[in-house]
Amino acid sequence: MRRRVYRIFLSIMLMLSVVMLVEYAGMYKEEEERQREVSSRAIANELLIPGGMPIGIYMETEGVMVIGTEKVTDMNGQKCEPAAHIVKAGDYIVGIDEKAITSKKELLQEVERLADEEIILHLRRADEDLDVRLKPVQCGKDEFKLGIWIRDNTQGLGTVTFLTGNSEFGALGHGIHDSDTNELVEISKGRLYETSIQDIQKGTSGSPGGMEGVIVYNSRHVLGSIEKNTESGIYGRIDKVDELFENLEPMPAAPRDEIQTGDAYIRSAVDGTVKDYKIRITKIDLSSREINKGIVLEVTDEKLLELTGGIVQGMSGSPIIQNGKIVGAVTHVFVRDSTKGYGIFIENMLKNV
Repeated sequence: MRRRVYRIFLSIMLMLSVVMLVEYAGMYKEEEERQREVSSRAIANELLIPGGMPIGIYMETEGVMVIGTEKVTDMNGQKCEPAAHIVKAGDYIVGIDEKAITSKKELLQEVERLADEEIILHLRRADEDLDVRLKPVQCGKDEFKLGIWIRDNTQGLGTVTFLTGNSEFGALGHGIHDSDTNELVEISKGRLYETSIQDIQKGTSGSPGGMEGVIVYNSRHVLGSIEKNTESGIYGRIDKVDELFENLEPMPAAPRDEIQTGDAYIRSAVDGTVKDYKIRITKIDLSSREINKGIVLEVTDEKLLELTGGIVQGMSGSPIIQNGKIVGAVTHVFVRDSTKGYGIFIENMLKNV
Protein backbone atom coordinates (compact mmCIF):
# COMPACT_ATOMS: atom_id res chain seq x y z
CA MET A 1 0.00 0.00 0.00
CA ARG A 2 2.78 2.38 0.95
CA ARG A 3 4.64 1.58 -2.27
CA ARG A 4 1.54 2.35 -4.30
CA VAL A 5 1.03 5.68 -2.54
CA TYR A 6 4.73 6.47 -3.04
CA ARG A 7 4.47 5.71 -6.80
CA ILE A 8 1.39 7.92 -7.13
CA PHE A 9 3.24 10.71 -5.27
CA LEU A 10 6.24 10.39 -7.59
CA SER A 11 3.97 10.44 -10.66
CA ILE A 12 2.25 13.61 -9.48
CA MET A 13 5.59 15.31 -8.73
CA LEU A 14 6.92 14.29 -12.15
CA MET A 15 3.84 15.68 -13.89
CA LEU A 16 4.13 18.93 -11.95
CA SER A 17 7.84 19.20 -12.88
CA VAL A 18 7.03 18.70 -16.56
CA VAL A 19 4.27 21.32 -16.42
CA MET A 20 6.58 23.81 -14.69
CA LEU A 21 9.34 23.11 -17.22
CA VAL A 22 6.98 23.67 -20.14
CA GLU A 23 5.72 26.89 -18.56
CA TYR A 24 9.29 28.07 -17.93
CA ALA A 25 10.28 27.28 -21.53
CA GLY A 26 7.26 29.22 -22.74
CA MET A 27 8.11 32.18 -20.53
CA TYR A 28 11.75 32.09 -21.72
CA LYS A 29 10.64 32.04 -25.35
CA GLU A 30 8.22 34.92 -24.75
CA GLU A 31 10.98 36.95 -23.06
CA GLU A 32 13.35 36.20 -25.95
CA GLU A 33 10.71 37.31 -28.46
CA ARG A 34 9.99 40.43 -26.40
CA GLN A 35 13.69 41.38 -26.33
CA ARG A 36 13.95 40.79 -30.08
CA GLU A 37 10.91 43.03 -30.68
CA VAL A 38 12.36 45.76 -28.44
CA SER A 39 15.71 45.50 -30.28
CA SER A 40 13.96 45.67 -33.67
CA ARG A 41 11.94 48.74 -32.61
CA ALA A 42 15.13 50.45 -31.38
CA ILE A 43 16.90 49.78 -34.67
CA ALA A 44 13.88 50.90 -36.68
CA ASN A 45 13.93 54.22 -34.79
CA GLU A 46 17.68 54.72 -35.39
CA LEU A 47 18.51 57.49 -37.87
CA LEU A 48 21.91 57.29 -39.53
CA ILE A 49 23.75 59.35 -42.10
CA PRO A 50 24.84 56.88 -44.79
CA GLY A 51 28.48 56.86 -45.85
CA GLY A 52 30.10 55.42 -48.96
CA MET A 53 33.25 57.57 -48.86
CA PRO A 54 36.77 56.09 -48.80
CA ILE A 55 38.87 56.54 -45.66
CA GLY A 56 42.51 55.99 -44.79
CA ILE A 57 43.03 53.81 -41.72
CA TYR A 58 45.95 53.76 -39.28
CA MET A 59 45.90 51.69 -36.09
CA GLU A 60 48.48 51.02 -33.39
CA THR A 61 48.46 47.66 -31.66
CA GLU A 62 47.90 47.07 -27.94
CA GLY A 63 51.50 46.12 -27.21
CA VAL A 64 53.80 44.71 -29.91
CA MET A 65 52.42 41.87 -32.00
CA VAL A 66 54.57 38.80 -32.62
CA ILE A 67 54.56 37.82 -36.29
CA GLY A 68 56.91 34.87 -35.94
CA THR A 69 60.36 33.71 -34.85
CA GLU A 70 63.60 33.24 -36.77
CA LYS A 71 67.11 31.85 -36.38
CA VAL A 72 69.95 34.27 -35.62
CA THR A 73 73.71 33.78 -35.86
CA ASP A 74 75.74 34.17 -32.67
CA MET A 75 79.33 35.40 -32.29
CA ASN A 76 80.66 31.88 -32.94
CA GLY A 77 78.79 31.56 -36.23
CA GLN A 78 76.24 29.16 -34.77
CA LYS A 79 72.59 29.51 -35.73
CA CYS A 80 69.98 29.28 -33.03
CA GLU A 81 66.35 30.29 -32.54
CA PRO A 82 66.01 31.61 -28.97
CA ALA A 83 62.27 32.36 -29.11
CA ALA A 84 61.15 29.11 -30.75
CA HIS A 85 58.37 27.34 -28.79
CA ILE A 86 58.41 30.20 -26.27
CA VAL A 87 56.47 32.91 -28.08
CA LYS A 88 53.84 32.32 -30.76
CA ALA A 89 52.57 34.27 -33.75
CA GLY A 90 49.67 36.38 -32.51
CA ASP A 91 51.16 36.97 -29.04
CA TYR A 92 51.51 40.55 -27.82
CA ILE A 93 54.68 41.61 -26.01
CA VAL A 94 53.60 44.09 -23.34
CA GLY A 95 56.75 44.19 -21.21
CA ILE A 96 60.39 43.17 -20.69
CA ASP A 97 61.38 42.56 -17.07
CA GLU A 98 60.10 45.65 -15.22
CA LYS A 99 59.66 47.80 -18.36
CA ALA A 100 56.23 48.17 -19.99
CA ILE A 101 56.32 47.94 -23.79
CA THR A 102 53.79 49.80 -25.94
CA SER A 103 55.60 50.14 -29.26
CA LYS A 104 58.20 48.58 -31.54
CA LYS A 105 60.54 51.49 -30.82
CA GLU A 106 60.41 50.86 -27.07
CA LEU A 107 61.07 47.14 -27.55
CA LEU A 108 64.10 47.78 -29.77
CA GLN A 109 65.48 50.27 -27.23
CA GLU A 110 65.22 47.66 -24.47
CA VAL A 111 66.92 45.05 -26.64
CA GLU A 112 69.81 47.45 -27.24
CA ARG A 113 70.33 47.65 -23.47
CA LEU A 114 70.42 43.89 -22.96
CA ALA A 115 73.36 42.06 -21.42
CA ASP A 116 74.20 38.36 -21.66
CA GLU A 117 71.51 37.21 -19.28
CA GLU A 118 68.03 35.74 -19.20
CA ILE A 119 65.07 38.08 -19.48
CA ILE A 120 61.37 37.82 -18.72
CA LEU A 121 58.94 38.69 -21.51
CA HIS A 122 55.45 39.68 -20.43
CA LEU A 123 52.98 38.41 -23.04
CA ARG A 124 49.26 38.56 -23.73
CA ARG A 125 48.05 35.44 -25.52
CA ALA A 126 44.34 35.60 -26.37
CA ASP A 127 42.79 36.53 -22.99
CA GLU A 128 45.67 35.15 -20.92
CA ASP A 129 48.67 37.00 -19.44
CA LEU A 130 51.91 35.02 -19.51
CA ASP A 131 55.47 35.53 -18.26
CA VAL A 132 58.11 33.58 -20.20
CA ARG A 133 61.88 33.36 -19.81
CA LEU A 134 64.09 33.92 -22.83
CA LYS A 135 67.87 34.06 -23.24
CA PRO A 136 68.95 36.64 -25.86
CA VAL A 137 71.63 35.64 -28.37
CA GLN A 138 74.81 37.72 -28.48
CA CYS A 139 75.53 38.40 -32.14
CA GLY A 140 78.36 40.93 -31.70
CA LYS A 141 79.94 43.18 -29.15
CA ASP A 142 77.09 44.76 -27.19
CA GLU A 143 74.62 43.37 -29.75
CA PHE A 144 71.86 40.99 -28.69
CA LYS A 145 68.87 39.61 -30.58
CA LEU A 146 65.66 37.87 -29.57
CA GLY A 147 64.92 36.31 -32.95
CA ILE A 148 61.34 37.64 -33.05
CA TRP A 149 59.52 39.32 -35.94
CA ILE A 150 57.21 42.04 -34.64
CA ARG A 151 54.69 44.65 -35.77
CA ASP A 152 53.07 47.54 -33.90
CA ASN A 153 50.77 49.16 -36.45
CA THR A 154 48.60 48.48 -39.46
CA GLN A 155 47.15 50.71 -42.15
CA GLY A 156 44.96 50.51 -45.20
CA LEU A 157 41.92 51.81 -47.04
CA GLY A 158 38.21 51.16 -46.56
CA THR A 159 34.76 52.72 -46.72
CA VAL A 160 32.75 54.41 -43.98
CA THR A 161 29.25 52.94 -43.52
CA PHE A 162 27.37 55.38 -41.32
CA LEU A 163 27.50 58.29 -38.91
CA THR A 164 25.25 58.62 -35.87
CA GLY A 165 23.83 61.81 -34.39
CA ASN A 166 26.63 61.66 -31.79
CA SER A 167 29.32 61.74 -34.51
CA GLU A 168 30.10 58.05 -33.97
CA PHE A 169 30.95 56.11 -37.11
CA GLY A 170 30.98 52.50 -38.27
CA ALA A 171 33.08 51.30 -41.19
CA LEU A 172 34.24 48.19 -43.09
CA GLY A 173 31.67 45.78 -41.65
CA HIS A 174 34.46 43.31 -40.88
CA GLY A 175 37.50 43.40 -38.63
CA ILE A 176 41.07 44.18 -39.61
CA HIS A 177 43.22 41.07 -39.28
CA ASP A 178 47.00 40.83 -39.35
CA SER A 179 48.18 39.79 -42.80
CA ASP A 180 50.68 37.25 -41.42
CA THR A 181 48.87 35.70 -38.46
CA ASN A 182 45.27 36.32 -39.63
CA GLU A 183 44.45 37.29 -36.03
CA LEU A 184 42.12 40.20 -35.30
CA VAL A 185 44.41 43.13 -34.47
CA GLU A 186 44.06 44.36 -30.88
CA ILE A 187 44.43 48.13 -30.97
CA SER A 188 45.38 50.79 -28.44
CA LYS A 189 44.36 53.68 -30.68
CA GLY A 190 43.83 54.59 -34.30
CA ARG A 191 43.03 57.42 -36.66
CA LEU A 192 40.99 58.04 -39.81
CA TYR A 193 42.58 60.03 -42.63
CA GLU A 194 41.39 61.75 -45.77
CA THR A 195 42.08 59.79 -48.93
CA SER A 196 41.32 59.99 -52.64
CA ILE A 197 40.96 57.09 -55.07
CA GLN A 198 43.64 57.17 -57.76
CA ASP A 199 43.13 53.87 -59.56
CA ILE A 200 40.99 50.72 -59.57
CA GLN A 201 42.14 47.21 -60.39
CA LYS A 202 39.09 45.43 -61.80
CA GLY A 203 38.03 42.21 -60.18
CA THR A 204 38.10 39.01 -62.23
CA SER A 205 37.53 35.32 -61.53
CA GLY A 206 40.17 34.30 -58.99
CA SER A 207 41.34 37.89 -58.38
CA PRO A 208 39.13 40.28 -56.37
CA GLY A 209 40.78 43.51 -57.55
CA GLY A 210 41.08 46.61 -55.41
CA MET A 211 40.94 50.38 -54.99
CA GLU A 212 44.21 52.31 -54.81
CA GLY A 213 44.24 55.60 -52.94
CA VAL A 214 46.63 58.25 -51.70
CA ILE A 215 46.73 58.68 -47.93
CA VAL A 216 48.83 61.41 -46.33
CA TYR A 217 49.49 60.44 -42.73
CA ASN A 218 49.82 63.83 -41.05
CA SER A 219 47.77 65.79 -38.52
CA ARG A 220 46.17 68.09 -41.11
CA HIS A 221 44.45 65.15 -42.81
CA VAL A 222 43.10 63.43 -39.67
CA LEU A 223 39.31 63.02 -39.79
CA GLY A 224 38.72 61.28 -36.49
CA SER A 225 39.71 58.52 -34.09
CA ILE A 226 39.31 54.73 -34.16
CA GLU A 227 38.35 53.21 -30.82
CA LYS A 228 37.35 49.62 -31.68
CA ASN A 229 38.41 46.92 -34.11
CA THR A 230 35.84 44.12 -34.04
CA GLU A 231 34.74 41.24 -36.27
CA SER A 232 31.84 43.46 -37.36
CA GLY A 233 33.92 46.51 -38.31
CA ILE A 234 35.88 49.45 -36.94
CA TYR A 235 34.25 52.14 -34.82
CA GLY A 236 35.08 55.49 -33.33
CA ARG A 237 34.36 59.19 -33.64
CA ILE A 238 34.60 61.64 -36.53
CA ASP A 239 35.75 65.16 -35.69
CA LYS A 240 35.66 66.71 -39.18
CA VAL A 241 32.19 65.66 -40.30
CA ASP A 242 31.81 68.33 -42.99
CA GLU A 243 35.09 67.35 -44.62
CA LEU A 244 33.99 63.74 -45.05
CA PHE A 245 30.21 63.92 -45.52
CA GLU A 246 28.82 66.07 -48.33
CA ASN A 247 25.24 64.95 -47.70
CA LEU A 248 24.06 64.94 -44.09
CA GLU A 249 20.50 63.75 -44.81
CA PRO A 250 19.70 60.96 -42.32
CA MET A 251 18.15 57.63 -43.24
CA PRO A 252 16.47 55.05 -40.98
CA ALA A 253 18.14 51.73 -40.21
CA ALA A 254 16.27 48.48 -40.86
CA PRO A 255 16.22 45.44 -38.55
CA ARG A 256 17.12 42.15 -40.23
CA ASP A 257 13.52 40.91 -40.37
CA GLU A 258 12.63 43.80 -42.72
CA ILE A 259 15.28 42.90 -45.30
CA GLN A 260 13.99 41.19 -48.42
CA THR A 261 15.57 39.36 -51.31
CA GLY A 262 15.38 41.52 -54.40
CA ASP A 263 16.54 44.90 -55.65
CA ALA A 264 18.68 47.19 -53.48
CA TYR A 265 21.58 49.66 -53.80
CA ILE A 266 25.09 50.05 -52.49
CA ARG A 267 26.50 53.54 -51.97
CA SER A 268 30.14 54.00 -52.95
CA ALA A 269 32.64 56.56 -54.21
CA VAL A 270 34.67 54.25 -56.45
CA ASP A 271 34.78 56.88 -59.22
CA GLY A 272 35.56 59.75 -56.83
CA THR A 273 31.93 60.77 -56.23
CA VAL A 274 29.45 59.09 -53.90
CA LYS A 275 26.81 57.32 -56.00
CA ASP A 276 24.21 54.58 -55.65
CA TYR A 277 24.73 51.40 -57.67
CA LYS A 278 22.13 48.71 -58.26
CA ILE A 279 22.52 45.28 -56.67
CA ARG A 280 20.27 42.33 -55.93
CA ILE A 281 20.04 40.68 -52.52
CA THR A 282 19.91 36.98 -53.32
CA LYS A 283 19.94 35.44 -49.85
CA ILE A 284 19.33 36.43 -46.23
CA ASP A 285 20.95 34.08 -43.70
CA LEU A 286 19.58 34.80 -40.23
CA SER A 287 21.65 32.00 -38.68
CA SER A 288 25.00 32.63 -40.35
CA ARG A 289 27.96 31.39 -38.31
CA GLU A 290 29.95 34.47 -39.30
CA ILE A 291 28.59 37.78 -38.02
CA ASN A 292 29.55 39.64 -41.21
CA LYS A 293 28.08 37.24 -43.79
CA GLY A 294 24.33 37.43 -43.22
CA ILE A 295 23.54 38.95 -46.63
CA VAL A 296 24.46 37.52 -50.02
CA LEU A 297 24.36 40.04 -52.88
CA GLU A 298 25.08 40.40 -56.57
CA VAL A 299 26.08 43.57 -58.41
CA THR A 300 23.71 44.26 -61.33
CA ASP A 301 24.65 47.86 -62.14
CA GLU A 302 26.28 48.00 -65.59
CA LYS A 303 28.32 51.12 -64.78
CA LEU A 304 29.79 49.57 -61.65
CA LEU A 305 30.52 46.31 -63.46
CA GLU A 306 32.32 48.24 -66.18
CA LEU A 307 34.27 50.28 -63.64
CA THR A 308 35.26 47.65 -61.08
CA GLY A 309 34.05 44.27 -62.31
CA GLY A 310 31.81 44.09 -59.24
CA ILE A 311 33.06 44.23 -55.64
CA VAL A 312 36.73 45.07 -55.05
CA GLN A 313 38.92 45.45 -51.98
CA GLY A 314 38.39 48.86 -50.42
CA MET A 315 34.62 48.79 -50.97
CA SER A 316 34.11 47.00 -47.64
CA GLY A 317 31.76 49.15 -45.59
CA SER A 318 29.74 50.49 -48.52
CA PRO A 319 26.21 50.84 -47.11
CA ILE A 320 23.48 48.59 -48.52
CA ILE A 321 20.20 50.49 -48.97
CA GLN A 322 16.77 48.96 -49.58
CA ASN A 323 13.36 50.64 -49.52
CA GLY A 324 14.87 53.88 -48.27
CA LYS A 325 16.61 52.27 -45.28
CA ILE A 326 20.16 51.21 -44.47
CA VAL A 327 20.01 47.44 -44.13
CA GLY A 328 23.71 46.54 -43.99
CA ALA A 329 27.16 46.97 -45.50
CA VAL A 330 29.31 45.16 -48.05
CA THR A 331 31.97 43.00 -46.36
CA HIS A 332 33.46 40.37 -48.68
CA VAL A 333 33.74 39.47 -52.36
CA PHE A 334 33.48 35.96 -53.80
CA VAL A 335 37.00 35.16 -55.02
CA ARG A 336 35.69 33.11 -57.95
CA ASP A 337 33.05 35.67 -58.94
CA SER A 338 33.73 39.34 -58.25
CA THR A 339 30.13 40.29 -59.12
CA LYS A 340 28.96 38.57 -55.92
CA GLY A 341 29.72 39.05 -52.26
CA TYR A 342 28.57 39.13 -48.65
CA GLY A 343 27.15 41.84 -46.43
CA ILE A 344 26.58 42.37 -42.70
CA PHE A 345 23.24 43.30 -41.11
CA ILE A 346 23.29 46.94 -39.99
CA GLU A 347 21.91 45.89 -36.59
CA ASN A 348 25.10 43.89 -36.00
CA MET A 349 27.15 47.03 -36.60
CA LEU A 350 24.96 49.25 -34.42
CA LYS A 351 25.73 47.09 -31.37
CA ASN A 352 29.16 48.72 -31.32
CA VAL A 353 28.07 52.38 -31.10
